[in-house]
Amino acid sequence: MHLRIAQLAPPFESVPPLAYGGTERVVSTLTEELVRRGHDVTLFASGDSCTSARLVPVVQRALWHLDPPCNDFAIHQADIFEMILDRIDQFDVVHSHLDYLGFPLALAPQHPMVSTLHGRLDAPELYATYRAFADLPLVSISHAQRRPLATANWQATIHHGIDLGQFTFNPRPGRYLAFLGRISPEKGLDIAIRIARRAGVPLLVAARPPLPFDHSPEVRRDRAYFEQVVQPLLSGPGVELIGEVGGPQKDQFLRNAAALLFPIRWPEPFGLVMPEALACGTPVLAFREGSVPEVIEDGITGILGHVEDDLVRAVERIPELDRRRCRAEAERRFSPAAMADAYEGVYAGLLERSWAPELPVYAERY
Repeated sequence: MHLRIAQLAPPFESVPPLAYGGTERVVSTLTEELVRRGHDVTLFASGDSCTSARLVPVVQRALWHLDPPCNDFAIHQADIFEMILDRIDQFDVVHSHLDYLGFPLALAPQHPMVSTLHGRLDAPELYATYRAFADLPLVSISHAQRRPLATANWQATIHHGIDLGQFTFNPRPGRYLAFLGRISPEKGLDIAIRIARRAGVPLLVAARPPLPFDHSPEVRRDRAYFEQVVQPLLSGPGVELIGEVGGPQKDQFLRNAAALLFPIRWPEPFGLVMPEALACGTPVLAFREGSVPEVIEDGITGILGHVEDDLVRAVERIPELDRRRCRAEAERRFSPAAMADAYEGVYAGLLERSWAPELPVYAERY
């Protein structure tokens, strides 16, 4: 089945991102695999993106890379939507990764559209939006993610795929623990530092500090957490903050770690760093939150716990975990092929039903 597919990426980061940017990395991996399979793919993304698909720049440069940087989608929304709608007749399927910001595009008649939701779905202020577009076909990235909207029009749960060629298997564990992600309370960097110190193992932190140009309440909270909680802990021994990593540097960082620490304290929708670590053969020590139990098999590809003490004890059990099995599970479950197979099934289902939305629909589902 040869399809003309539009992939709609957020304009904040390039596709793929140079360092931090999970959604953009997934969009890139999926786009490249669909092109490889012979589909005619058009990627709507920032102009500094790199792809083998046809690129339509929705902004000339990723918004976070402007001078000064921008974090406001609304001021660009009209221009972005105009670019997409001017070309929408060219596609069999429109696949949005814009979360709820892209829902209004479903008003374009006679064009099957599916939205993959990449963020958390438990924000009460968004329920009115979800109600208004209750019939819009959605894809979740984990079963845990969809729980707050259990009765939405879910087409599938599709776990993210990663470019396995970017990650090198290392059968020999290193002598440090790794933390990779944003610096925010829900990511649990302070917990990771305490775990590493209690276990007597060095911790390397590859993390992006809170965005200095974003003054939203969430980022202000993250900045306060970094300055008041994390920075004092970094001044102690055994912990090194090395900043953001990407490409070969991230591969080296993950493959040489004894384990990845993932002590999240929020309903993580997926957590791309987990399969990235597994692809290097590096097991994951994590709390049983959000998608973690779907991604990590306790005692096989990592060790899961409920409290800090559990993960301190888990550090001693790292030698029990088979790094070859970690890599094998990454290849089996999180390859580009596995992700693209699942999305091709969703596209086929949409076309078979010739879905045409009648929106807005204020269904009392949520």
